Amino acid sequence: MTTFVEGRYRVFGETLDIALGNLLDTFAREVGLGPPYVREGMHVVDLCAEGGEFISGIPYVVKGQDVSFSGILTAAVRLARSGARLRDVCYTLREVAFSSVTEVTERCLAHTGKRDVLLTGGVAANRLLTSKLESMARLHGGRFMAVPPQYAGDNGAMIALTGLLALLSGVTVEPERAYINQRWRLDEVDVPWYGRLL
Repeated sequence: MTTFVEGRYRVFGETLDIALGNLLDTFAREVGLGPPYVREGMHVVDLCAEGGEFISGIPYVVKGQDVSFSGILTAAVRLARSGARLRDVCYTLREVAFSSVTEVTERCLAHTGKRDVLLTGGVAANRLLTSKLESMARLHGGRFMAVPPQYAGDNGAMIALTGLLALLSGVTVEPERAYINQRWRLDEVDVPWYGRLL
């Protein structure tokens, strides 16, 4: 969860380990559901979860304003390998993970006074997650938006748009001075184009 203050995004909550999309994809791979991870426009964990029931054994991990998914992944894989019904494990994994994200997003709205929620990345294509976040935002008189599903999994499109916005705002880098830092945090980058339309 981020908010925008003094020219930068501010991280108000984050995952302490793996990303939500990584949780779903890794679990699917570990239990033999994927790859591919998306079929018929749905993640394979969602497809498997249809008709599932909530079972115990998967921890709900919210630490302050942060979430943690690695323990959820370990517990879910262990349950699946120990003979629990896979559809029940998928259902519980999904509900626990999505509910924790919804909880910390709701708390973010309460603490910041913001009313808009924007979901990006591959998980923005997930209908259940978007439904949970949209209901929560509406409950608080807010507005929910998600990137269109056809762009949700395409980081190239997101990077290209960021590059275009930077260029239009006068932010350029000579190619020989450009570098990649995969540990670069979102809250370390000035965002002079915030609020501008193309």
